[in-house]
Amino acid sequence: MAHKTERSLLVTDNFAPESKALRAEFDQRFANPRSATAGRFVWDYWHVPGQYTALRTPAWTYFDPALYRAIHERLVHFGRTTLGCHDISPPWMSCYIEGCSQQLHGDLPHGPWAFVLSLTHWDKRVFHGGETLMLRDEVLDFWSDFTSIRSVEEPDVLREIEPKFNRLTVFDPRIPHGVREVRGTHDPRHGRLVIHGWFVQPRPCVTGPLSMRSLGSRTAQLEPVVSDALSKGLPLVGLLSVGFTVLPSGELDNVRLLSDTTRTPRTYERPRKALVRALLKTIASWNFPKQKGPSEVTLPIVFEQG
Repeated sequence: MAHKTERSLLVTDNFAPESKALRAEFDQRFANPRSATAGRFVWDYWHVPGQYTALRTPAWTYFDPALYRAIHERLVHFGRTTLGCHDISPPWMSCYIEGCSQQLHGDLPHGPWAFVLSLTHWDKRVFHGGETLMLRDEVLDFWSDFTSIRSVEEPDVLREIEPKFNRLTVFDPRIPHGVREVRGTHDPRHGRLVIHGWFVQPRPCVTGPLSMRSLGSRTAQLEPVVSDALSKGLPLVGLLSVGFTVLPSGELDNVRLLSDTTRTPRTYERPRKALVRALLKTIASWNFPKQKGPSEVTLPIVFEQG
């Protein structure tokens, strides 16, 4: 798998070997346009004027159970080890044909990360449109560094992500996003086909002999670090996930920032970065009792404001 990571966006190509079989099952159901089998009568035409238009169906009931279980478990594993999210919401499958689109919107409060797994034969597409659109971070704080001589056109305002086959796109769903209108086909087999949902339930993930009790005794040390920053007026929201290895000796190795959706007004960006550094430094100083083997840990840290 090839990964591309930005502040609000994680893109993984060649995500799942199951994608070919998922796509084949979809194609088989639409192979004969004159057929009237039960599998063709599961689609909802979702239309909210001026906002959403697409065909959709629950992905977890559409596919062969064993095949669906495999892709579900792969997504859950990704969420636990990369994002610090314990589970995924029941995912939808959506098909975009002529006239289908999603206008810009934010997903609140579904989950800290949204995902789109593309089953679209993008390189062989016959339609135009279908890209995932995200408002760029610069637009969300447009006036901070505004200059009247700077040109502003669509690529400067919107980030465009192509739904290539077997590409997993994961993004901060609070950021306004949408799908460019599809034009050029009425055939579902030739449209934009994706499985999508949200990563939910942030909680620590441990693979190996390290106990949750031992981890919990260390995470309590993060509370004064966070409290000190927040007491100084830092308005922070989002999810920060840190990964590290606990060696058999109890020492930590490879402490790293896995993903970060923490956000604050531009004037507070310096103290936000200082807090992230302080958290990483505190975690790197931990030491655990000796254990029988190494443990891999993903530790999410949630910041919320009521």
